[in-house]
Amino acid sequence: MERRPWIIPGVIVGAIIVIILIFSNSIFFTIGNGERGVIFKRFGGGLDTEKVYGEGFHAKPPWNILYKYDIKKQEQEETMEVLSSNGLEIKIDLSIRYRPIDEKVGFLHNQIGSDFVRKIIIPEVRSSTRKVIGKYTPEELYSSKREAIQQEIYSMTANTLKENFIDLDALLIRSVILPPNIKEAIESKLKQEQISQEYEFRIEKERKEAERKRIEAEGIQTFQEIVSEGINENLLRWKGIEATQELSKSPNAKVVVIGSGEDGLPLILGNQ
Repeated sequence: MERRPWIIPGVIVGAIIVIILIFSNSIFFTIGNGERGVIFKRFGGGLDTEKVYGEGFHAKPPWNILYKYDIKKQEQEETMEVLSSNGLEIKIDLSIRYRPIDEKVGFLHNQIGSDFVRKIIIPEVRSSTRKVIGKYTPEELYSSKREAIQQEIYSMTANTLKENFIDLDALLIRSVILPPNIKEAIESKLKQEQISQEYEFRIEKERKEAERKRIEAEGIQTFQEIVSEGINENLLRWKGIEATQELSKSPNAKVVVIGSGEDGLPLILGNQ
């Protein structure tokens, strides 16, 4: 019988192809848009925290395990009850925007895990919110210092989350719910303050207008005093002579009699 040396290599290659096809889902993987991946190596030292797989097609040994993370901005809404500085219970709705830090996904998975929202984000937001709001009154939270309070909660939470490989994009106070009687009292006070501010504005406007008129009157009076002090008979006589000289230069026929007018001013006769 003729020996065929290519049969054994062909069988091996075929077997390899079959194995690859069987385990293809475990060997090849794709990281989608806005995702990152990390690998747990069963026989190679556990989780590789340094190597982060970006978007695209990749391959790995079938015994290793892939973990994917969505690194796009995500939003979580949280409702909680907190106490103000005077012990009043306040209900507050928050909106939290966050994302895992790209290059730190391996450390995030190793130290916290995929359930990081429940384990880290929510507890830290709740803790920071209670600490900050506990320093303010309901009126400050409801009106004047709401943005400052929001920024303070954000700063306190963002620092802690960054240490845990999470980027806090924004933290917003969506609504503040107070007991009805407290809310009505605050709104009434704010309305009265607005009326008072409007009244003070009108008074200040009238005061400035009166001041303007006083300064204007003083200016007119000063001008009149300066003009009256500078006008005398000699000045009037000189201006009369200048005017007569200008008129005598005109082409109209006339007779100018020097020194014939009152106070010796020239007298013009004939005005054709």
